[in-house]
Amino acid sequence: MLIGYARVSTSDQSLDLQTDALTQSGCEKIFTDTISGAKADRPGLDQALAFCRNGDTLIVWKLDRLGRSLQHLLEVVDKLEKRGVGFRSLQENLDTTSSGGKLIFHIFGAIAQFERDMIRDRTVAGLAAARARGRNGGRPKALTSKQIEIGKSLASDRNRSVTDICETLKISKATYYRYITPTLKA
Repeated sequence: MLIGYARVSTSDQSLDLQTDALTQSGCEKIFTDTISGAKADRPGLDQALAFCRNGDTLIVWKLDRLGRSLQHLLEVVDKLEKRGVGFRSLQENLDTTSSGGKLIFHIFGAIAQFERDMIRDRTVAGLAAARARGRNGGRPKALTSKQIEIGKSLASDRNRSVTDICETLKISKATYYRYITPTLKA
């Protein structure tokens, strides 16, 4: 069975172009969404994916109608393939039910993996360069060692409440328990 999926980002846009093309390509059932592609929760897509059975083919008008990103697109098509469901994009003339279509799609996957690896390598190199210059990444500590000493001193006075200490240091109770309490036990 040929199953169609169409999506537009806003209610101002029309699904007609996509649904007409999907109908002309032989889709017996068409699922739709009117929601941004960046949204993870797309009920029409979820219904279409759940409806697909072994031997079916999911058809979209254009690749960007299905995936939020190339990575997401590859994941969806991989899940379909594992279930014995084909995938076809009309505008890109891509069909994973054919050998050539599978090859092209796997090339897309290899390029996406290469891009992720390059980003990771650049990030690691950038962090190493920053550390070499004495800069460490990550969020700065909420309290300095001086503030921790003051907090310990205030906390050693049993007449002071945790709330009073937090107001004095202008910190939350979570910060107090994270930084002041462990140092009292040590």
